[in-house]
Amino acid sequence: MSGLRPAHCVVELAGESVWLLAHKAVYWPARRMLIIADIHFGKAAAFRALGVPVPRGTTRQNLLALDALLASHVCEEIVFLGDFLHARAAHAPATVAAMLAWRARHSNVRLTVVRGNHDLHAGDPAAALGIRMVDEPHSVGNLSFCHHPDTVAPGYVLAGHVHPVFHLRATGRGSRGGGLRLPCFLLGPLHAILPAFGAFTGGHALRPAAGERVYVTADAAIFAIPPNC
Repeated sequence: MSGLRPAHCVVELAGESVWLLAHKAVYWPARRMLIIADIHFGKAAAFRALGVPVPRGTTRQNLLALDALLASHVCEEIVFLGDFLHARAAHAPATVAAMLAWRARHSNVRLTVVRGNHDLHAGDPAAALGIRMVDEPHSVGNLSFCHHPDTVAPGYVLAGHVHPVFHLRATGRGSRGGGLRLPCFLLGPLHAILPAFGAFTGGHALRPAAGERVYVTADAAIFAIPPNC
């Protein structure tokens, strides 16, 4: 039965074999590296600081999701493709304490953050987290890690920023134009856009252009969308 619900899809990008994971991340086996976009630590706290009633616990959700990835993949480094922190509210003591406790459990994993637009406003994370901060593009082998998909880079670009989702339309009698908005990976000739990893991040619906491929994630599974769907 597990073969009917694939947890990852293997694709080749610029000659590099990587896995698109159902849990909205990329795994690069040759480098033992996880690649994650737009985790947005502190976003809910930032909304609450503005008086917007939003659920608590998103930091814990994000950290548990990272735990699950590390438990199921041999990983020496995590690269975050920008917007690691959402706003200065992410420096709140409770948020930092939770992140430090998580970091202590995974002190052997290198963490690299490619600064995104939200990171520039939020400021770098606490130095005690031991995170290497870099600017885009950050290139490793044939791949270039960026926040913005249109960044000029020497390699094939992996980026975030857009929070892509795909509208999977319902068909058949009685559908009335309904359907699902599912997080997706958008793979083009020059770049791949990853779905937002963080809880409470929302999404922007995209339609693939010619030469682009879409992989949607739902219920811990990932599926390729046929062209012209």
